[in-house]
Amino acid sequence: MTAIETSAFLGLGGNIGDPATAMAAALSAIDKSPDARVARVSPLYRTPPWGKTDQPDFLNAVAELRTTLSARELLELCLDTERVLKRVRNERWGPRVIDMDILVFGKEIIDEPGLQIPHPRMLDRAFVLAPLADVAPDLEIEGRTVSEHLAALDLAGITRIDGDPNWWRNV
Repeated sequence: MTAIETSAFLGLGGNIGDPATAMAAALSAIDKSPDARVARVSPLYRTPPWGKTDQPDFLNAVAELRTTLSARELLELCLDTERVLKRVRNERWGPRVIDMDILVFGKEIIDEPGLQIPHPRMLDRAFVLAPLADVAPDLEIEGRTVSEHLAALDLAGITRIDGDPNWWRNV
């Protein structure tokens, strides 16, 4: 029996060390997995911190994956990748070398301990929706497209810094 492939979208970010290199390493690790591959990646964005503002700006991106993993298995792959890249969870919304969030997993709606899909706060975050709009502008979430959700947000301080969709392969 052939496993069913699902389209999933990951948000990636970081603001300490070399976040572009960390995000590239994370995407490469996922792409090397036998059960997931990177289909598309947004440009990089420089964004102001959200929640806890007394820290450096972040780099953010979004990747579309094709995977035969379940959402829970993809979460474990992301958490394992963060651990390999030395992610330390000291404080909520604090500085980090890498952060990976499953934003959307096919058409699934999941509300379990440690896993909520679609990501519960992504529609309020321009630093998520701007790169998501680059890879999936017409993706519908809660009855509106990503582009429509993004149009309602303040984009102040959010700057696209690399338009090359293969930036992660060149870092």
